[in-house]
Amino acid sequence: MRVNVFDYGAGNLHSLAKALTSPGVELVVETDPMRAIDADVLVLPGVGAFGAAAERLAPGRDAMRDAILGGLPLIGICLGMQLLFEASDEGEGEGLGVIAGRVTGLRASRVPHIGWNTIEPRGARELPVALPAMAYFANGFACRPAFEPVVAAWTTHETDRFPAIVQAGTAVGVQFHPEKSSTAGVRFLRELLASAPTWRSAP
Repeated sequence: MRVNVFDYGAGNLHSLAKALTSPGVELVVETDPMRAIDADVLVLPGVGAFGAAAERLAPGRDAMRDAILGGLPLIGICLGMQLLFEASDEGEGEGLGVIAGRVTGLRASRVPHIGWNTIEPRGARELPVALPAMAYFANGFACRPAFEPVVAAWTTHETDRFPAIVQAGTAVGVQFHPEKSSTAGVRFLRELLASAPTWRSAP
């Protein structure tokens, strides 16, 4: 399985690469969005700011969006999940628009939201892997989908309830950092990656 991690040029990808590495996985870190989509699974990592990432994505945005809508399995982590949406209050530029909605600041007094928090599964939409009960978050912004059925799990920071996991077709986004969420988080990420080839045929 060829897994391409699209590098926006912001942050150390070492811990994510280590978590993704497993038998049968060929991991490539790719800085060109056009070459990044030549993969069995595309991963959008979770470090950086929306505006800068959108700028790096822009030359290949339409091609990447078409590939995802055409069935390319994608895992978006934190910022990578936010890039699945149309736009963000954090910065200028367009997201992929795979999911209708916008990213806004957290509605809380303590921002950013950093640390462990619970994952609340939403029964109407279930991923083909077991969800961790808790995970590590580091976010000052949250996704606000236009249509709630894309939400696979929620989390709550103070009084702000927002998606912890979203799924649209073959695109899955997680707001938390599974690579920093201990053994359960890494297991979730690897199981999600291993199940990705089956997403194309899922109803």
